[in-house]
Amino acid sequence: MKNFNTILILLSFSILFSCKKDDHKIEFTFLQLNDVYEIAPIQGGKFGGMARVETLHQQLLQENKNTLLVMAGDFLNPSLLGTLKVDNERVLGKQMIEVMNAMKFDVVAFGNHEFDLSQKDLQNRINESHFPWISANVKLASKNDTISFFKEIEGKKTPLKEYFIKEFSDKDGTKIKVGFISVCIPSNPKDYVAYENMFVKARNSYKIIKDSVNVVFGLTHVKIVNDKRIAQLLPNIPLIMGGHEHTNMAVPVGNSIITKADANAKTAYIHRISYDKKSKKATIKSELKEINDALQEDTIVGEIVEKWQDILNENIKKIIKNPNEIIHTATIDLDGRDTPIRSEQTNLGELITKSMSYSFDNQVDCALVNGGSIRIDDVLQGEIMAVDIFRVLPYGGAILKVNLKGRLLKKVLDYGNLALGTGAYLQRFNAEKVREKWMIKNKELDITKSYTVAFSDYLLKGFDIPFLNDQNKEVNYIYTPNPDEIAFDIRKAVISYLKEK
Repeated sequence: MKNFNTILILLSFSILFSCKKDDHKIEFTFLQLNDVYEIAPIQGGKFGGMARVETLHQQLLQENKNTLLVMAGDFLNPSLLGTLKVDNERVLGKQMIEVMNAMKFDVVAFGNHEFDLSQKDLQNRINESHFPWISANVKLASKNDTISFFKEIEGKKTPLKEYFIKEFSDKDGTKIKVGFISVCIPSNPKDYVAYENMFVKARNSYKIIKDSVNVVFGLTHVKIVNDKRIAQLLPNIPLIMGGHEHTNMAVPVGNSIITKADANAKTAYIHRISYDKKSKKATIKSELKEINDALQEDTIVGEIVEKWQDILNENIKKIIKNPNEIIHTATIDLDGRDTPIRSEQTNLGELITKSMSYSFDNQVDCALVNGGSIRIDDVLQGEIMAVDIFRVLPYGGAILKVNLKGRLLKKVLDYGNLALGTGAYLQRFNAEKVREKWMIKNKELDITKSYTVAFSDYLLKGFDIPFLNDQNKEVNYIYTPNPDEIAFDIRKAVISYLKEK
């Protein structure tokens, strides 16, 4: 009996010491995306694609179950798919929510483009989503008050939170809680949105959760200069995962680092983090991962993407036969990002307006398009397919040949110049301002003469430039192209121009 008890004691000690003790260290991973408007691969299929991202996501989950998939804002708009109608209703980000639900995103931040949607459409997308949304500084504005945005399911409204908290544990029993705070740039004013001070709200939400978690991270959608200020205000945040700029960067600020991936999932950031509970320090190893055709597509997400792409191709084929035809190889990136396209002449704006002139055999004095018609908010690189031009100009529309008085043309050009930073800013061809004088085909504009101008049809509706419409007495005549002319659709004109270059 004595020997039996001794064996039991020894066996107990053996089991006790064979078990790992809590070493107060834990590892976890974040997979960061930002500014994703396209669910399918881009640039001839070489880069991007949410089904490829999901393959990477699953690989990281196999490596470490403590992996979170996060989106740092801008995913509902703009997209070509979003402009289409299915069952007589605009898609408006529905395709992205379906894909992101299948990928099981863990948390997302609001970006400025989410507010491109109407209040009703944004509410529908929030309701359809299976993941939490966070932002400290964007609120739902009403006549009398501001409240949190909410998710409504079966009549029950649940307010969205300013922050997100996740608990991790590992095999040896180490447990920690991590927190996320978020703010969004106030660059898209809407009647239903109230923007509060991003710096005050970032600091407040950090104070609210800092004592409830072991470590706080940022998930933001602001300019890099704003991210830097947040990092300076909150130096204990080791990592801010941001969006908005569209080009990848890793910017150290003090003991923090700010990271942004490339738009449209051309890249994603992988952050492998080791946290020591005793020292309260996070060690971060960040890897910028290119999402390309070397990554296989996840089957489940791939099927959803394919369904939506079939819908897209059916619609585009009503206008052009081969949407996936490579029509041009860009040796220099063509800049269609929102900020420059609405504030300066870009090479993409020039290409579009040259195409407008080309559609009338260059028998016009100049060509003008409003920057707000260019909706890609990205750059075009390398091989460009016909469908990419539809992404650039999703709303299409005819190119009109308009004869108008020089006095009116000057007013239009002046108005476009003063509309810097808005969709009414004009991208131009053969109309340049030199020493405060407008030059048309390198000759000073004469307000007593008449000029023939290629306009996007949207401009002649008077929405952006109120006095520019077919009722203005200084408009002499308007030629509207027939369906068999390339000027009948601005996208056909750009495609035709690029194929001949």
